[in-house]
Amino acid sequence: IRGVGSAPTTGVLMLIDGHPQLMGLFGHPLADSYVASDIERVEVIRGPGSLLYGTNAMGGVINLITRKNRQEGWQVNARVAIGSHTTRKISAAAGYGAGAFSMYASIKHDATEGHRPNAPFKLTNGYLKLGYAFSPTLRIKADASLASFSAQDPGPDTLGAVAGYEMDIQRGYWALTVENEGTRHHLTGKVFHNFGEHRISDGFHSTDNHLGFQLQETLNLFKGNTFSIGVDGNQYGGEASNRLNGYRPLIDTTVTDGGVFAFVRQSLPNNVELNAGLRWQHHSVWGDRWIPSVGIAWKPWPTSTLKASYGQGFRSPTIRELFLWNHNERLLPESVTNYEVGWTQQLPWWKGQLEMTTFWLTGDNLIVTVPMQGLKNAGKLDNKGLETSLSFNPTAALATDLTYTYQHLSDPVYATPRHQLFVSASYRFKAFTVTGNLRHIDQLNTLANPMLAPHFEQYTLLNANVNWRLKPYLTLFIHGHNLLNQRYETNRYYTMPGATLMTGFKLTF
Repeated sequence: IRGVGSAPTTGVLMLIDGHPQLMGLFGHPLADSYVASDIERVEVIRGPGSLLYGTNAMGGVINLITRKNRQEGWQVNARVAIGSHTTRKISAAAGYGAGAFSMYASIKHDATEGHRPNAPFKLTNGYLKLGYAFSPTLRIKADASLASFSAQDPGPDTLGAVAGYEMDIQRGYWALTVENEGTRHHLTGKVFHNFGEHRISDGFHSTDNHLGFQLQETLNLFKGNTFSIGVDGNQYGGEASNRLNGYRPLIDTTVTDGGVFAFVRQSLPNNVELNAGLRWQHHSVWGDRWIPSVGIAWKPWPTSTLKASYGQGFRSPTIRELFLWNHNERLLPESVTNYEVGWTQQLPWWKGQLEMTTFWLTGDNLIVTVPMQGLKNAGKLDNKGLETSLSFNPTAALATDLTYTYQHLSDPVYATPRHQLFVSASYRFKAFTVTGNLRHIDQLNTLANPMLAPHFEQYTLLNANVNWRLKPYLTLFIHGHNLLNQRYETNRYYTMPGATLMTGFKLTF
């Protein structure tokens, strides 16, 4: 996001229902363990989110909001799909509501042989969420997930190349949340635990843990005012070894960090709103730091909003960077400073919204590999860009979205295109729903190694879905991806699939 994150994705924080998802040793999320069918919506914060979320929220935050049951009685659905490259997807979910109690559970299995030789993938995932409302103001919920997946690196798509390593990974988490919401306050407390076990065919084996808590109180002290104060803490680490031809320990350690933050929002006369916040962060290895944020919003007209903000973000060095493989125990956190100005315009006659944001993001102390010296806080960045989005619904049956992003980076960054255009439309006609989207990518650097000269890709992808609700309980569907059959790469020498199809049915009771 905004040129931060890249490889690995430790500069962008992934959340599930507000709690961080980190591999304890390497500090990054594992997207293969997340299942889209369990997600109700996705919230994205562009730019630093470290004021509220701490480490890793340097370039932005992606928050996956899971499904929950909102109806009385039972609701059950099942989905079966088959597609290109011997791809199979099978899932089932059930929700139940009885007064103050709610439950949602799901299980899913995905498998494919892959579009290249030696590229199989399998995933089995289970998810459970329970909720209970003791009163209109006091609620508790618990959720847990377990995922097991295996995959193989097919190797580069070049003459004479050989397949890479196989991996077998188990990931899981549980979380408990208590909320007490009154007319002038909202108290939220969370505890969570992420854990996993990784086996790689080169002998690498690891177990990791990430245990944390969050406590936040939001108060409406007086008219037009919102004041929040919170505290959070994390303990993450694990054990790693190489078990090829015996047992060779690599690391067994844990680090802790935590912070205290406050945030205030105040409405003023003439449709002006100010906000400011401050976080103090402490880490058991590198010490303390402060993270400020300030912003202003002005509504010159009821349908228009002009916003400007300043904020900082940071990323703590991971255990891998501090203690394992070419490590440096004296590393400091990476830091970015973000300035942005944005305009939001409501379009009531189209039931739509136009949004434009310009940003300038600078960074220092970036952790990079220096020849003959290893890892050092020697990197810098200076990124500028424009983000635009337009959504409108000209009729009750038609919904459209358009986004365009331009990014000018001081240095090319892996997986960050200079131009990105996305257009989508969805149309409902009787029992049919047709959805299509077009994505154009230009000047995408596909080389993850910053020591090598960048390689840029340009491509255009067309995808389409058709859903037919044949019966109230039965929906048939067909999905097509890369319908233009583009040959492209997002990772150098790893060609992406050509045109693919998937079809199946969904039962709902």
